[in-house]
Amino acid sequence: MSYKTLLVHVDQSPRSAVRTTLAAQLAKAHGAHLVGAATTGISRFVFSQGAFNPEDPVFAHHLEHLRQYARGALGTFEPVAARLGVEPVETRLVDDDAAGGIALHARYADLTIIGQFDPTTAVPGLMPNFVETVVLNSGRPVLVVPYAGQASGNFRRPLVAWDGGIPASRAIAGALPLLCQAGTTDVVIFNPRADADAHGDEPGADLALYLARHGIQVNVIERTVTGATGEALLSIAADLGSDLIVMGAYGHTRFREVVLGGVTRTVLQSMTVPVLMAH
Repeated sequence: MSYKTLLVHVDQSPRSAVRTTLAAQLAKAHGAHLVGAATTGISRFVFSQGAFNPEDPVFAHHLEHLRQYARGALGTFEPVAARLGVEPVETRLVDDDAAGGIALHARYADLTIIGQFDPTTAVPGLMPNFVETVVLNSGRPVLVVPYAGQASGNFRRPLVAWDGGIPASRAIAGALPLLCQAGTTDVVIFNPRADADAHGDEPGADLALYLARHGIQVNVIERTVTGATGEALLSIAADLGSDLIVMGAYGHTRFREVVLGGVTRTVLQSMTVPVLMAH
């Protein structure tokens, strides 16, 4: 089992090279077609709804400036892929806002790699709700790379957060190629007795059996928590030395505002290792 198409969001931020390298490592390991996408930051609806006249010289000059920025980002993507010997690669300059454009193109990829929002680094066209918008609207698994520390595509000790829900199930399915190449996969279940219908008499047993049929070595862990589950998840990841977290993303959009579940919000704000999410 392997990925065939990987999409990575590239820009000119300091961390773009980190996630591009990680994406290239994954593409190399899976023999996948790697796509680097850079966006101009102007919503595609501006063009389709005629909000601006493309012939207007001021608008045309501004758009060309944004396209030059995107081309510059793509220019840094190709050397990274070439250095790691990744073939084939593809570059896409997307006339759209970052969240909308990447979410749309992610629907044609097995896995999309994006960066955690960094409040200390200004990136043209990148809004604070970028990550959650992509995760909630792409319909595909998304790998979020933290804005601090090192990150590698060679995951050896993944941690799966299992609550019996649909988003978590989708995240696990999207992570299978990574889990199959890892060593031991830890599955953590918080307060399983509080929702016996979701977990059955032996919490985690069905999931462990499902993963074992894929040749994955599984270690099931039960934890009782009374505080914030998101903080407990990050804490156990640190204790186990996890290098990847796999989890469902919970949330919805309301009046163009993204409303996240508490665990999802905490992890997206405080993650220290890559997190694979699906909604």
